Amino acid sequence: MSTLNVNLDLVKKYNVAGPRYTSYPPATKFTDAISWEQLSAKIEENNREPRDLSVYFHIPFCETLCWFCGCTTVITLNHDKGMGYVEALGREVTKMAPKLNSQRKAVQLHFGGGSPTFLRPDEIRRLGEIIHQHFTFSPDIEASVEVDPRRLTREHMVALREIGFNRASMGVQDFNPKVQEAIHRIQPREMTQQAMDWMRELGYNSINLDLIYGLPFQTPASFNETLDIVLTMKPDRLAVFSYAHVPWIKPSQKILEREVLPTPETKLEVLKLVIEKLTADGQYVYIGMDHFAKPTDELAVAQREKKLQRNFQGYSTRAGSDIYAFGMSSISQVPEAYWQNEKELPKWQEAVNAGKVPLNRAYLVTDEDKIRRETIMRVMCDLSLDFAAMSQKLGINFERHFAGELAALAPFEADGLVKRNAAGLEVTDAGRLFIRNIAMCFDNTLAPAGERRHSRTI
Repeated sequence: MSTLNVNLDLVKKYNVAGPRYTSYPPATKFTDAISWEQLSAKIEENNREPRDLSVYFHIPFCETLCWFCGCTTVITLNHDKGMGYVEALGREVTKMAPKLNSQRKAVQLHFGGGSPTFLRPDEIRRLGEIIHQHFTFSPDIEASVEVDPRRLTREHMVALREIGFNRASMGVQDFNPKVQEAIHRIQPREMTQQAMDWMRELGYNSINLDLIYGLPFQTPASFNETLDIVLTMKPDRLAVFSYAHVPWIKPSQKILEREVLPTPETKLEVLKLVIEKLTADGQYVYIGMDHFAKPTDELAVAQREKKLQRNFQGYSTRAGSDIYAFGMSSISQVPEAYWQNEKELPKWQEAVNAGKVPLNRAYLVTDEDKIRRETIMRVMCDLSLDFAAMSQKLGINFERHFAGELAALAPFEADGLVKRNAAGLEVTDAGRLFIRNIAMCFDNTLAPAGERRHSRTI
């Protein structure tokens, strides 16, 4: 793929609220009306065969709050909370593990947060013992951890490597000191580089950096300097997110209103810069959404080979794996159901310590959901649809079933974002930026534009 050129007029046209489709239907459709007994039947069905596993652990703790943050976190300086949380995770895993087919292998492991490196190295090793006691790793497991360079030691990375991690992701957001001060996250370039050096020395085979545009004091010129630094660091992957200002959900974001937030026009100029600069000369492939990867990275290869999928961790290379997730607020995902744990630490701990399942809400997937989920997945991951192949796979006449949805793609076709012929459709390189909008055409759960509880698509 050559350098992508971004048409800002089209960006303005299609920049509306819409789901990210880490699941279909989206998590906004989850409900507390589903009992654990109903879910147990789906879990039993899911474990009749030794399907691949993806195992997720949410570590919610951070020492300080980044004022842009939209994650589910617990802010504390008390590191003694770590071991108690790890042991509670052990109790949760012990309750779920007997329900899983003993022949299943974990092809993915992910620690998210919060900051997993809030845990002390010995606590990381203890959690590793719990995991290895209950799960068997595939020889080619993809094990990824989110780390915070600001409070990271080499011993943290050693402990994570010892328990099986081979990939890591770090938040950078922006290297500009003025921006870092405004968002309450001081992280000099040298600190990030030190963390990357440790990872490479210890054999981590993929490193991702997260950036955010739309933060106070950012300009195209200042963010260009951050991109220049990032390119010298040569991460394998980059996630470049648009800052979502939602102070009615995250009150701490109101603090940022004291500073100079970029105008919508400036944000779009930065977005244009990001895509065009990162894809120049084929340095990175624009996977879609917010994600970029080197052409040789597993993510880019999987997309070319049409083996990519999306789940609650974003884009994934391990198609067909089911997510069993542990810890407060974590979301599990099997073909027949989704369920989320209690989102507040006291409620989650109380349930787990009482030997109960810490269920907060869930969703049971219908047959029609499955048809639409697979369609949206293939659009977002393959950037194309083969009508005959989809008809055969889904057991429907695809063009008849989705006649109205395919007709709704006409504006995208007219704008050069989609190409359609008798056999199927293809998202153009320019259309990758609008992939959420294209996928929304196949969503029959979408609320009217003024009622959507989602971030903007671009």
